[in-house]
Amino acid sequence: MASQHIIGELFKMLTGVNMVHVPYHGAAPELTDLIAGQVGQVQVSFDPIQASIGYIKGGILRPLAVTTATRSDALPNVPTVGEFVPGFEARTWQGLGAPTGTPAEIVEILNKEVNGILADPRLKARFADLGITPMPMTPAECQKFITAETAKWAKVIKFAGISPEWCRDWPSHKR
Repeated sequence: MASQHIIGELFKMLTGVNMVHVPYHGAAPELTDLIAGQVGQVQVSFDPIQASIGYIKGGILRPLAVTTATRSDALPNVPTVGEFVPGFEARTWQGLGAPTGTPAEIVEILNKEVNGILADPRLKARFADLGITPMPMTPAECQKFITAETAKWAKVIKFAGISPEWCRDWPSHKR
C-alpha cells in the first residue's frame, strides 16, 4: 500500500466520489499509463510532486491541484485540493528517528544539525525546484506531528476497509 493510495482514499472519504484504486509498482508505470491517457487505464493520480513535476513543467501532464495545505512554490498557480474540498490536506514526508533511550543531548545535536542543513540556501533552492517543502521541527513538534498523522490516517484506513491482510496481499488483492 502506498501513500498515494491512502491519499486517494482520503479524497473519496471527503467527497463521496467513487474511484477505483489501481495498484502500481511505483510512479513510473503509473505515470506511463496516465500520460498515455487511454480510457480504462488511469485518469487521475495522487503522485508526489517530485515524480510528476518534470512532466507538468514540460506540458505533458496537467495538474488539477496539489494536496498540501498551501499552494506549492513550484506550481503557484495550481490550487490546493483544500480550496474546493474543505478539510483536505495530505503530504508525504520523511523524518529522522533514533532508538528509544538515545540520550536527549544526542537527539538535540542531531536535530540542530539536520535543521541547519535544511536551512542551507542551496538545498532549499533545489528542494523548491522539485516542489519539496522542508518541515524542520523540534523533536517534540515531530512527535506531536506523528501522533496527529497517525490518528488522521487511521480514520482513512478504517473508512477504506484496508486491513493488514490487504496490505500483505497487495498488489494482487482484489477489492
